[in-house]
Amino acid sequence: MKKTILIVDDENTIREVVGRYLVHAGFAVREAHTGTEALDAIRQQVPDLIILDLMLPGIDGLTVMQRIQQDYGHIPVIMLTARGDTDDRIRGLDLGADDYVAKPFSPQEVVSRVRAVLRRSSVQIPGPPAAEPVTFANVRIDPAARTASLNGHPLTLTAREYDLLLFFATHPSQVFSRDELLDNVWGVDFVGEPATVTVHIRRLREKIEPDPSEPRHIITVWGVGYRFEP
Repeated sequence: MKKTILIVDDENTIREVVGRYLVHAGFAVREAHTGTEALDAIRQQVPDLIILDLMLPGIDGLTVMQRIQQDYGHIPVIMLTARGDTDDRIRGLDLGADDYVAKPFSPQEVVSRVRAVLRRSSVQIPGPPAAEPVTFANVRIDPAARTASLNGHPLTLTAREYDLLLFFATHPSQVFSRDELLDNVWGVDFVGEPATVTVHIRRLREKIEPDPSEPRHIITVWGVGYRFEP
């Protein structure tokens, strides 16, 4: 079955050109030109991936991402941003976006990013032998079910947050640079910024640390990277 891509952009030319390339690459394509139309389209049929312009009339792209997280959990998202809009890019990653493309861009690049994000989303980071649950402090991770809980209560994690937490928990007391974490968790074909690691670690700390400002488990090793201490 073809993967469905929802293109959300108020520029007709971008939707038409990117859509044409995606269809040629074997994807099914749907379109929306406002944030409201995008949310309506998602309610009708949840796509496999969303290409989302952040600058939309009415409801902007960042608000659309917030509502997706609230209502659907994680749907893979590639942001379309204006070149140089670093703040919006980081906010989008913070909200759970998987990648971004800065305008102007080539349609072939977008197709490559779509394939890479879908490939990463379908790959699960292997857990310990026999996929046995991993526990530390008050956290329990079940690799077989891809779930995690804190004090017996389910943790709400995006797919990438879960993968990062599981990778850390199965590699305790080892120091990893941001580039090494990108390679191991996001995949070697990831073409985004290393800053996405910082964003995801901050979100994980907010969810598992008693005091995120004084983390006990995900430790920053200044000038090197991060170390996980169970």
